[in-house]
Amino acid sequence: MPLPRPLPLPREDVPADTGSEFTPLLRVVKEQQLLERRTGWYARTIVVNALGLAAVGTAMALLGGSWWVLALAPVLAVLCARTAFIGHDAGHAQISGSRAVNRRIGLVHGNLLLGMSYAWWNDKHNRHHAHPNHIDKDPDVAADVLVFTSGQAATRTGFRGRLTRHQAWLFFPLTLLEGLALKLHGFQDLRRQKGRARLVEGALLVAHVAGYVTLLLTTMPLAHALVFAALHQALFGLHLGMAFAPNHKGMDMPDPDPDAEKWGHLRRQVLTSRNIRGGFLTDWFLGGLNYQIEHHLFPSMPRPHLGLAQAAVKAHCRDLGIPYAETGLVDSYRQALRHLHEVGEPLRADI
Repeated sequence: MPLPRPLPLPREDVPADTGSEFTPLLRVVKEQQLLERRTGWYARTIVVNALGLAAVGTAMALLGGSWWVLALAPVLAVLCARTAFIGHDAGHAQISGSRAVNRRIGLVHGNLLLGMSYAWWNDKHNRHHAHPNHIDKDPDVAADVLVFTSGQAATRTGFRGRLTRHQAWLFFPLTLLEGLALKLHGFQDLRRQKGRARLVEGALLVAHVAGYVTLLLTTMPLAHALVFAALHQALFGLHLGMAFAPNHKGMDMPDPDPDAEKWGHLRRQVLTSRNIRGGFLTDWFLGGLNYQIEHHLFPSMPRPHLGLAQAAVKAHCRDLGIPYAETGLVDSYRQALRHLHEVGEPLRADI
């Protein structure tokens, strides 16, 4: 079975030649064994998540005749976000030393359980990690529904221009569509894939849709099923949006000019990322992505080790005089939305 394109940041080491600024930090992290995998932790996480999904499915069958079944939609949305976080970690080779095992975990948690193409996400996300916030190379800041620079905003006219003018206000409402958008991107990406990889991905995506529809229609009346699906998918998209929104929006963006000074790995990842302060609940709700700086510096580091690496990363950045961005959850949303609002300002001024 063909494997997806190799991860640009392999598990054992981040890039071999990343510059003198990063090398001492990498040495400290290796000495603390923070790049060692946590197979048992992930096994427990996967089993608990699977049991949670099974429990919700059982409860849907028991409550399907009542409108009280809608109370399970938020629970299922949260569990689906946990499922996405597991697929994310598999894509970064955090779970297993075997690429084949990581791929199988990603296919099950992405394609089969969520209807999201693992190959599509892996390709897109790896390009983001290689060039975070780079306007020409990071697909996450490419002009699409949202725009992230004044240059992108200047080209928007008509409906897209109106959208850009108010994109800060529309950001979270738009995330309500993210669950459906992920499914659509997955099916569209099948045209890019070839051979058995396309067949496997496509079959699992179809199996997800068929299984999801069957679950709804066999556990509740049609009216309940339609409302449940809309609520579940909307809350799932919102949850993912809340987890990913604070990470890079409003942070530094590398100069795309080929003649501009280039950042090494350390500065490229630290200056473009923002951490979120908090305790266990923040770690759980954001799936470890609240340690965005550590995750970008060491993408193959297992999720439970990211918080343990934070002290070393902070100290190293302080010694080098590199800003280390960290804020609270609410303030992170405020900063991200402020950036989107400022980008749309020129269009509002033309009204």
